[in-house]
Amino acid sequence: MTDLFSGFRLGDLSLPNRIVMAPMTRVRAAAGGLATASMAAYYAQRASAGLIISEGVQPSLIGQSNPGTPGLHDDAQVASWRPVTGAVHTNGGRIFAQLMHGGRVSHPDTTGHRPVGPSAVAAVGEVFTPTGPQPAPVPRELPLEEIGQHAEAYASAGRRALAAGFDGVELHGANGYLISQFLSSNANLRTDRYGGSIANRIRFAVEAVEATVQAVGARRTGIRLSPGAGFWGVEESGVPGLYTALLGELAGLEIAYVHLEATADRDVLIALRRAWPGVLIMNPSLPMGPKQAGLTEAREWLGLGAELISFGRAFVANPDLVERLRIGASLAPVDEATFYQGGDAGYLTYPPYRHAA
Repeated sequence: MTDLFSGFRLGDLSLPNRIVMAPMTRVRAAAGGLATASMAAYYAQRASAGLIISEGVQPSLIGQSNPGTPGLHDDAQVASWRPVTGAVHTNGGRIFAQLMHGGRVSHPDTTGHRPVGPSAVAAVGEVFTPTGPQPAPVPRELPLEEIGQHAEAYASAGRRALAAGFDGVELHGANGYLISQFLSSNANLRTDRYGGSIANRIRFAVEAVEATVQAVGARRTGIRLSPGAGFWGVEESGVPGLYTALLGELAGLEIAYVHLEATADRDVLIALRRAWPGVLIMNPSLPMGPKQAGLTEAREWLGLGAELISFGRAFVANPDLVERLRIGASLAPVDEATFYQGGDAGYLTYPPYRHAA
């Protein structure tokens, strides 16, 4: 069976192991969406991962979902990321930027703009704002002639990511954000070529990936997906057919990988593994679910055909997760109260494993 600690070739990158740090929002960016010295230290601490995928980075101001998140849509942001990517590379790591357009999961108090979406249907729940949680507003339905601009935003941010020193980019197509909203059957009520049928609902995702591939190259482009997840009230009719069709279109673009979350039934996920001819990164646990993935789940999915395994929360409290998994050491518990509070506590303060004397 494939060893989690064996090397792997991903596009132009040589990974020393098959462990991926999953993207996780930590809201530690400075004003203006700038990356910080603390962020550089945070990612450098975790550079032993085969690949790091950054927290969600907004590709445009209107695409910002949460306050305190970083961007890649102006020159100052690009400059602020260079010490981060430089620190990861100095420590022997590799890092992709996750490009995350929040779509309707945003608020005018955060961006100064009314959120946009495929249809004028509000997300379910409260969104974060600078003054605390507020009900998700009804987004402005994107006119047909504007949709291409938002697909192109991923490509533009991809170019900036490479200029900032990232090794590639991952489009956030999961968890109820903009790409996921277009895939939806209840957030997307359009009757034009972007809504209704499966072929139409996958169109925006394919165009966003295609634009990014043209901008940065297929070997530097991945996408994250969460089949049937239901986040932010997003529903998807015909999940197996929807995602099989999407993977079929993406296969023709020969992108570096697809990153799947374990949000659908096991049989559906296995079928999608078989339908996808390229590299699969599998995240074996439900995002923010009751159980974190460990070595057992990782080995199971390697046996089911995934090439790489991503871990989220385990990397928060265990900057040396790769070594802990390698030696079978216990994992430190995570302090969820510090996930989004800002500052270095619960961010840079988790120590590496120490052998008992």
